[in-house]
Amino acid sequence: MSVRFRETVRRSLLLSIGRVRLKLIGCEVLYRELCHVVARSRNQVDVEFLPKGLHDLGGEGMRARLQEVVDRVDSSRYEAVLFGYGLCGNGIAGLAARSLPLVLPRAHDCITLFLGSRERYLDYFNTHPGTYFKTSGWIERGSGLVDLERQITLGYDELVAKYGEENAKYLYEELTKHYRQFTFIETGIEPDDRFERHTREEAGRRGWSFEKMQGDLGLFQRLVDGPWDDGDFLVAPPGARVVVSHNDGIIRAKRADQ
Repeated sequence: MSVRFRETVRRSLLLSIGRVRLKLIGCEVLYRELCHVVARSRNQVDVEFLPKGLHDLGGEGMRARLQEVVDRVDSSRYEAVLFGYGLCGNGIAGLAARSLPLVLPRAHDCITLFLGSRERYLDYFNTHPGTYFKTSGWIERGSGLVDLERQITLGYDELVAKYGEENAKYLYEELTKHYRQFTFIETGIEPDDRFERHTREEAGRRGWSFEKMQGDLGLFQRLVDGPWDDGDFLVAPPGARVVVSHNDGIIRAKRADQ
């Protein structure tokens, strides 16, 4: 029996009785939700939040920053490293598990986490085109759609240089007219109705429609509780790297010898 296999079995047994110490690396947009489920977890979970602006670095820059944090984790103190992130523009693609397994939700972005499942997200996405989602974290920790519009505006000169003035104008209009609805996801841990009111008012200013839907913290809770079902989570073992799978699984683990 190999040392790695024995270690995997040991960790599985510990998780089954809920007496493990875990490191959680999360986006600050998920701050309230992650703090809530960590407080309720049977495990001891140490949390490190990273700024929402990490997404602005692009996939490669975001991955490099996340890898730095992973590499600093003391493997003698933890059984696994958890991630409060979705694929997020390939920001987690390429992450390498060192001496600890990495546990990541199978999600394209954090909206899946707020809604509790990929299936629920895809169903809503397909039946409500042009929707921009809001949560307490997106309102508190970042300017959301304002960030998106700024990025599009900053890229306008590049569009002109690449496609010409007329084509650039058309592309810009297409990008900025896509959204026509705000949907506020209420997770049940909001202190009051300020975030919902903020979203309603912003929808009114833009002439957009508004909808509120109930979130589901189940995926958050299962992330910090374990054990991790393969349908919802990827567990990348030590020595493996996270890669995009281009199927319903979203991500997979690739060993160094593959």
